[in-house]
Amino acid sequence: MRRAFVLLTAFALVGCSQTTVGKSVTPVPALKLVAYASCDELLASVRQAAKASVGPYGFTGGGDLRFGIPEMARADALGALPPAAAKAGDGGTQQQGYSGTNTHEKGVDEPDLVKTDGKRVVVVKGGSLHVIDAASRRETHRLPVDQGAHQILLSGDRVLVLSGGYAPVYSDMPTRDIMPSGRGTTLIQMIDIGGAPKVVGEFKIDARLIGARQVGSMVRIVTASTPKVAFPRWESKATVEQKLAANRETIDKTPIDAWLPDIVVNGQSRKLDCGDISRPDEFSGASMVTLLSFNLGAATLSQGDPVVLMADGDTVYGSGPNLYVANDQRWRMWRSDVWNPQQFKPKTDFYQYDVTTPKPTYVASGTVPGWLLNQYSMSEFDGVLRVATTSDAEGGNTSSSSVYTLAKEGGSLKQIGEVGGLGKGERIYAVRFVGKIGYVVTFRQTDPLYTLDLGDPRRPRVVGELKIPGYSAYLHPVSDSRLIGVGQDATEQGRVQGTQVSLFDVGNLAEPKRVAQHKIARAHSEAESDPHAFLYWPETKLLVIPVNSKALLLRVDNATLTEIATVSHSSAQYGDPIRRSLVIGDTLWTISHRGAMASSLDGARELAFVNL
Repeated sequence: MRRAFVLLTAFALVGCSQTTVGKSVTPVPALKLVAYASCDELLASVRQAAKASVGPYGFTGGGDLRFGIPEMARADALGALPPAAAKAGDGGTQQQGYSGTNTHEKGVDEPDLVKTDGKRVVVVKGGSLHVIDAASRRETHRLPVDQGAHQILLSGDRVLVLSGGYAPVYSDMPTRDIMPSGRGTTLIQMIDIGGAPKVVGEFKIDARLIGARQVGSMVRIVTASTPKVAFPRWESKATVEQKLAANRETIDKTPIDAWLPDIVVNGQSRKLDCGDISRPDEFSGASMVTLLSFNLGAATLSQGDPVVLMADGDTVYGSGPNLYVANDQRWRMWRSDVWNPQQFKPKTDFYQYDVTTPKPTYVASGTVPGWLLNQYSMSEFDGVLRVATTSDAEGGNTSSSSVYTLAKEGGSLKQIGEVGGLGKGERIYAVRFVGKIGYVVTFRQTDPLYTLDLGDPRRPRVVGELKIPGYSAYLHPVSDSRLIGVGQDATEQGRVQGTQVSLFDVGNLAEPKRVAQHKIARAHSEAESDPHAFLYWPETKLLVIPVNSKALLLRVDNATLTEIATVSHSSAQYGDPIRRSLVIGDTLWTISHRGAMASSLDGARELAFVNL
């Protein structure tokens, strides 16, 4: 999607169903990407697409065009539950005696509300950036940041603070009862913490934050924006045809600036170049994805080198050399005013970028049937992208899930293998790819844990299946033969009972077994929805997850899960749910909205509490 694009020919996506459990899914049509030659061409194109996808109440009622909540939009400053998006099986960044953020891929960092380099603990919350000295266990610095700040990245003495917000868009038609539409805003601040913290760069874009990944000092940030279109709000006596006609008329009068996000870099306004924008063959006209790049080793924030796609995007996955932006096409269910799932064929589009150079380069696109659960539904290994999706073409209880393998062929991610029919009548609750092995959990009443052999990507196959009550929502390999699952226990009828931690023996893929289980009745763990809340410290086989308001500490042995302790921040002096944990040397740090506690590694002794 660079300016160098002139025209990308159609990318043929030929389905190749090699191994199938149950019914095979018909391959979806090919993708095509086209760059715009002028702003006039761009405006005509997006108006046409927007008029086709708009409904009687705007874009799905005036809000986000998709059902899925973007990865970054689900997180806040130590408040509500954030996304399911990070991995740990590769251990995250664990070097020189400290744990890093639990991430999907080793060497690919992900934003979170706390970071450490082994010397400092850096926390963002409540409109402030806090720097704690790990040795003295005291807060050394505090700097006000944007109130919407909820995620940070760290490289050397530079912190990148990511803030999200919301701005309404009002109609200029005073004679009608108008309904404002929404538009996200993202503020990126670079802060130097080498001494007293100071802001050394700011980048603002009126687009919502979807995700970000960091390799070395290079950070890639993905945002999505919606057009600044305010549709009239009609009284109930107006017909659907009248509402649609008025909305389409509004679109025809909306200028190009309404589709292009405003950008301010270090106080200076700038505009996107229409030649930097590309589009797929089919799109809604109601969302634009912008990929930005920043080097934390630079003196200040750059112009971001925007790479722009006129499409929807809601999931980001980074393998290291490549970055994938996925769009599950749910907007297509809302074409015009009718939601007809019986006629809707769910599919997910993928856009691959090479991020080994300062400015990302578009590589290829692909499409598979079905919808993703989260970024863990994707994994790249030996140049092959593996994808797990759930499909329900009939719109009833006929759902099933599949794993597809895709390889680059020219400008296309071509489907080369498939194994389907997983969990009929169920949907995916957890996915984990580890090298040549895949694990998929589906659930409706019981939890089938499927083990998959992906050694031959052209012939992926199911090897084993384990059915147990409840489900795992996050899977974490701790060795070649052991897998931890965090989720919910449930009755045989599927009624959830509380948090459960399961230890699986997957040494024999044909016969996976649960060898240990730890249950907490009427409980929930944030690690079920956000793996950043999960900590496994292999040096002492320590597992830490938040459960309700406390941190639960378990020892993971070959066939047992042993509760060591629970850590609480509740007392007369302080109290709030614990959300994160990390290890520095022989100290366990737990982070809540109120503060950061240092304790012994077994959680038995409190060493210090830093009020935040």
